[in-house]
Amino acid sequence: MTRKQRKSLYCIILSALLLIAAKLTDKFSTLSLALYIAAYLSVGFMPLKKAFRNITRGNVFDENFLMAIATIGAFILREYTEGVAVMLFYRVGELFESIAVGKSRKSISALMDIRPDIATILRDGEELEVSPDEVMVGETILIKAGGKVPIDCEITEGNSSVDTSALTGESLPREVTVGDRLQSGCINLSGVIKARTVCDFGSSTASKILELVETAADKKSKSEAFITRFARYYTPIVVFSALALAVIPSHIFGSPSEWIRRALIFLVISCPCALVISVPLTFFGAIGSASKNGILIKGSCYIEQLAKASHTVFDKTGTLTKGCFKVVGCECEGISEKELLELAAHAEKSSTHPIARAIVEKYGKQLSLPVSDIRELSGMGIVAVVGEKTVAVGNKKLMEKVGAQVTEGNCTAGATEVLVATDGRFVGRIFISDEIKQDAKESMDKLYELGIRNRIMLTGDNEESAKKIASLLSLDSYRARLLPYDKVEAVEELLKNKTDDGTLVFVGDGINDAPVLTRADVGIAMGGLGSDAAIEAADIVLMDDKLCKLPLAIRLSRKAVSIARQNIVFALSVKLIVLLLGALGYAGMWLAVFADVGVSVLAILNAMRTMKK
Repeated sequence: MTRKQRKSLYCIILSALLLIAAKLTDKFSTLSLALYIAAYLSVGFMPLKKAFRNITRGNVFDENFLMAIATIGAFILREYTEGVAVMLFYRVGELFESIAVGKSRKSISALMDIRPDIATILRDGEELEVSPDEVMVGETILIKAGGKVPIDCEITEGNSSVDTSALTGESLPREVTVGDRLQSGCINLSGVIKARTVCDFGSSTASKILELVETAADKKSKSEAFITRFARYYTPIVVFSALALAVIPSHIFGSPSEWIRRALIFLVISCPCALVISVPLTFFGAIGSASKNGILIKGSCYIEQLAKASHTVFDKTGTLTKGCFKVVGCECEGISEKELLELAAHAEKSSTHPIARAIVEKYGKQLSLPVSDIRELSGMGIVAVVGEKTVAVGNKKLMEKVGAQVTEGNCTAGATEVLVATDGRFVGRIFISDEIKQDAKESMDKLYELGIRNRIMLTGDNEESAKKIASLLSLDSYRARLLPYDKVEAVEELLKNKTDDGTLVFVGDGINDAPVLTRADVGIAMGGLGSDAAIEAADIVLMDDKLCKLPLAIRLSRKAVSIARQNIVFALSVKLIVLLLGALGYAGMWLAVFADVGVSVLAILNAMRTMKK
């Protein structure tokens, strides 16, 4: 427990002991009254203080006001035991709420711990400890055993194992060596690493995650927004209804003290604590539970949207497949295979695209030819002057643009076809193959089990490759040869033709997926290897690129929405029944306490089920 929670617990224990002592003395003696007042103030001082402070600020109608009026009224009617009990159990409910919220915050706090305090940099051969935001891009940092990685970087010297659990939820450490990229927030477990920073502190993974977590609470779900609006109008209506119950019947039937007692019971019953606490706690707990599993949800509104998922749309490369390309063959026209690879490798040498890296790797020699006038055409490929030749490397649309006549070839089944032209003449094709992710098939099967019958792939790859991937993963449909704007149009069409009230979820990782991630009902980005643009545009981020986290996120979302609805129905039903009984005189103060604090505690305990990993 925190210091504040322990203090609250001590007040509750003290109040309970004083209440027992008061009950053992003569009810109407001075000592008994003093013990009752002491028991009441032990637990009631803070709610009374909050009620008074809120009244001075113009915020009259809240649960503290209801508790204050009801319990003070009980004392006026000499219902001392009930007055103390109402406030006592109210504080017990508050303590439960505080512990539940604290528990759900633990996973968020774990994320907050990823922020490094210092970075050790090497300048002029000296080790200097500076604030991470003072480190510039391209500087060499030193990460010692047990230290946090302060900024995204690439290892230049040393090897080690790193703990990525705070980012991905994975308990097993990852082995890293020279050339591997480290994300800020990871912990170096063994060995000393030298690394070159690849971005500034503000653009690093840790900073972005913390920014997303800090703003997640602002994006409320419809259920939370409803409860906020409900409480705003519900509380004043209840107060005036209780006032009417105290005044009007007493003038008609007499017995003012009896109707005032019923009005006070009515106030206690009507306190909206169960709803105001449990519904936000449900979604907050779900966000915390998701973060434990390496799923970053940017707001509770996306939990509700994801729970209604009926269409799941996927990019191919880097999402369904590993994005680790290899050249598996070539077809040449008028030049040798060596020359074909040489021209293509030189044209692609400045590109960071996985296909470009695969071609350069296959060529495997020093890139010594002069390259100039490099132009990257979005969704088509690259055009560059290599030596004295204008080389175009890309798809059929690029070949049409440069005026090269492409001849029919014998495509390797399932391979991506990269076409090459020099000076407007088609000279050959390079076949590149990608490997399906290990958990892709299992993830598609689990989505089917969750009732999602529209699993669709959108890719810029050729028809043959797309068809093979779709068949292996048992996808419901696919579309190939799509440019970035074609993907947006495809998603627009899917949204327009949806016959159910479900939502469309798009999962992607590339910079070209950012527009589609924004347009989909829920955009999900791969956080490990995904581009910064995709992560910024997405509503949910899978921090370790594992596709199996998608069905897990959907199950968690459905569970959270179900629990929130259970709490709303349960709380309103109990309160409605007991309110009616209270107005008719059949409900006493103890039943009122259950309708308020008892229902709140049960709703909180139900909400805490979302916090399980």
